[in-house]
Amino acid sequence: MRKAYKYRIYLTSGQRRILEQQLEECRWVWNETLAARRNAFEQAGSLSWYQTKAMLPSWKETRPSLKLVHSQVLQNITQRVDLAFQAFFRRLKAGEAPGYPRFRQYGRYDSITYPQYGNGAEIRGSDLILSKVGRVQVVWHRPIEGTIKTVTLRRSRTNKWYVSFSCEVERKPLPASSRIAGVDMGLETFATISNGPDWHTKIENPRFFRRDEADLKRVQKLKDAAKNAQLWDENRRRKKALARIHERIRFRREDFAHQNSRYLVNTFQVLVFEELSPQKMGKSRGMRKSIRDAAWSQLISYSVVKAEEAGRTVVLVDPISTSQMCSGCGQVVQKDLSARVHDCHHCGLVLDRDHNAAINIVGRGLGQLRL
Repeated sequence: MRKAYKYRIYLTSGQRRILEQQLEECRWVWNETLAARRNAFEQAGSLSWYQTKAMLPSWKETRPSLKLVHSQVLQNITQRVDLAFQAFFRRLKAGEAPGYPRFRQYGRYDSITYPQYGNGAEIRGSDLILSKVGRVQVVWHRPIEGTIKTVTLRRSRTNKWYVSFSCEVERKPLPASSRIAGVDMGLETFATISNGPDWHTKIENPRFFRRDEADLKRVQKLKDAAKNAQLWDENRRRKKALARIHERIRFRREDFAHQNSRYLVNTFQVLVFEELSPQKMGKSRGMRKSIRDAAWSQLISYSVVKAEEAGRTVVLVDPISTSQMCSGCGQVVQKDLSARVHDCHHCGLVLDRDHNAAINIVGRGLGQLRL
């Protein structure tokens, strides 16, 4: 299986300048490739990835600065455009309304990929050696395992740089367990975990965005005031401050999802989640904001990846009526969101609302596994 290892890197001012120039050259290639494919499409024709890749030598003749970028990095950009078109047409055939691949504006291209490790990027000792950049300092906070296949450099919105190594690794199955759990995601409580009426546990909702919302509003107000007064330097500083706050929220949310997905995968052999669509949920603006802040999809996706490596099973089930249906008798007991207790007038079962839903979820998951 493939596994990514991400590390912070520190650049000298000269290295930073070279990489930023390379990003701009990469952006130019993206836009030119996209324009060529769009023009061919408008003329009732098409261009393949190989045809656009073959254009690179002629572009280098008219734009010598492209020679500052490793050749395989440029080829990877044409492949990215090809993948963007494949996704566009796939979603179009599925009846969706996807956005057409976009041109990238200045400063909006943030990553470079070396598709073959050892060709333009390799580790020597404790440093990373990059073609046309030199020896780069890496913070090795954990060892790399497996065989490195690709190397990607990425610039964050706060101008920090990271390197990611995509590696082929062997699976490391955990000892088999007989424990099975259903996970009900919510807002009052982030998650309720249960495998029956006699046991359940809850993970509290940390509300990362809500915790820092006051800081965001304060800095946003200062930024708007600087923009209206045309104080460009101050406006730029406030934009950086906003980006740092959003980055802090994202780091906390990712750490929370990693820790709890690790706990779930280590503890249970089978995990059952609802197949949720958070972007379609929420009746009010405040509720939609809380749903996005909860990051349910992040926990599920992290659990799927960790379960694959550990030899565990993750099942996604239909979420319809998991809260309304009684886990004791199967009858539907209507209740609104404010009702936090499930009280069945058919069989007399009284349970915490989320505990009842988690039991229904694990029941559906076991039914799916038996099919």
